[in-house]
Amino acid sequence: MNAEIIAVGTELLMGQIANTNAQYLSARLADLGINVYFHSVVGDNPGRLRACLKQALERSDIVITTGGLGPTKDDLTKETIAGALGLPLVLHQESLDYIRDFFERLSRRMCENNVKQAYLPAGCMVIPNRNGTAPGCIIEREKKTVVMLPGPPKELIPMFEDMVFPYFEGKTHQIIGSRMLKVFGIGESEMETRIMDLVERQSNPTIAPYADMGEISLRVTARGHDRDEIESLIAPVVEKIRERLHPHVYSDAGETMEEVVLKLLAERGWMLSTAESCTGGMLASRLISIPGASRVFDRGFVTYSNESKIQELGVNRETLDTCGAVSRETAEEMAKGLAERTRTTAALAITGIAGPDGGTPEKPVGLVYVAAFLNRRMESLKLNLRGDRQRIRSVSCLHALDLLRKMLFGMV
Repeated sequence: MNAEIIAVGTELLMGQIANTNAQYLSARLADLGINVYFHSVVGDNPGRLRACLKQALERSDIVITTGGLGPTKDDLTKETIAGALGLPLVLHQESLDYIRDFFERLSRRMCENNVKQAYLPAGCMVIPNRNGTAPGCIIEREKKTVVMLPGPPKELIPMFEDMVFPYFEGKTHQIIGSRMLKVFGIGESEMETRIMDLVERQSNPTIAPYADMGEISLRVTARGHDRDEIESLIAPVVEKIRERLHPHVYSDAGETMEEVVLKLLAERGWMLSTAESCTGGMLASRLISIPGASRVFDRGFVTYSNESKIQELGVNRETLDTCGAVSRETAEEMAKGLAERTRTTAALAITGIAGPDGGTPEKPVGLVYVAAFLNRRMESLKLNLRGDRQRIRSVSCLHALDLLRKMLFGMV
C-alpha cells in the first residue's frame, strides 16, 4: 500500500513551525511496510485542500491529514474532506461529552465553537483524543482510506499509536524492521565502493545511506511477517557491512558516538574528563546530553586562552611559546595535565582553529589537534577539516570520541 501525508496549516507554509508530524508518520508507516511517496503542505484554504486531496486519492491508497481540526473558523480540514467525499457531518455524542468533561476538569468554560469538533463524517471510525479536544477519524471509501489527525504532536502521536497503527497493522499482514549502522572516519564515496556489490544486489533487505555532519548512517531494512523473520534477513547483511567497513562502524543499533563511548567506559568502571579550546564545551555538552552520563563523565574544562591552559591544565608556557596553542604538543599536554588533575582514567583534549578567522598559511582554518590519554597511554591526531565553524567543531568532537573508542577496543 502507498500512503501520502497532507499537512494542513498556513503556519507551516510560512515557516513558523516545523512539520515534524510528517517525519514521525513516515517512519511509523515504514514500520508497517507502507510506502510513503508524497508529502504535501497546504494552507488553511478549502479550495486548495480539496485539490490536494483529489490528487492524493488518485495516486495513493492511504491519505493521512494532520491539522485543521480545531474549533476556529480557519480549521476546515474535516468539513472540506467530508464535503469532497460526499459525507455529511453528524454529531458524535461521545466526543461532545468528552470535550465538555475536558473543560470541566480544567475549570474552564467550553465555548460554543468547540461543539463543531464533535461533528464527524457519517460512518467514520472515531479516533479518541485523550490529550486535547479534537477527535480524529478514519474513513474507508472506494478502496481508499483517509485518516484525519490533529496537528499538535502531543495529541497526534498517542492517537496514531493507540488506534491508527493497529488499524493498518491488521491490513498489511507484514511489518518492516530496520537496523541503523553508524559509520565514522571514512568518506562516503569510499564507503560506497566497499559495499557497492551489496547495494546492487539488494532487494530484501535494502540498504540506504545517509550522510550528515561528517558521519554516515546506513539503514538496513527488511520486510517480513514477524520480528524473527526480519532479524534473520537483516543480520547477515549487517555482518557483511561491518566486515567491509571495519573499524569505521561504531554502532549497528543507531547509537550516537557519545552513547557508545560512555557505554564502553561504564562497562569498565572508568571515568572521563574533557578539556576543550576551539570546541568551547561542545564535547562536554554532547556527553552530558546522554542520560546516566554522570556515572562516567567527571568534569569538563573550556580552556580557550593560553593562560587558562597553563593554570587549569598545567600546559608548559614554553610549549605554547614554541609550538603554539594549536599543536600536537599542546593537545597532548592538555590531555595529560587533565588526567593528572582529575585523576580520571580517560581524558580527551581538543585544540584548533574553527574559523572563519584566525588561520594562517602555516596553520589554516580547520587545523585541529585531538589527544586522548587512557590508562597512562597517549594517542593524538592532526586533523585538517573543512566546512563552517559549526561543522569543524562538531567533527572535531566526533574524532576525539572515535579516537577514544578505538583505544578502548585496542584498535590503535
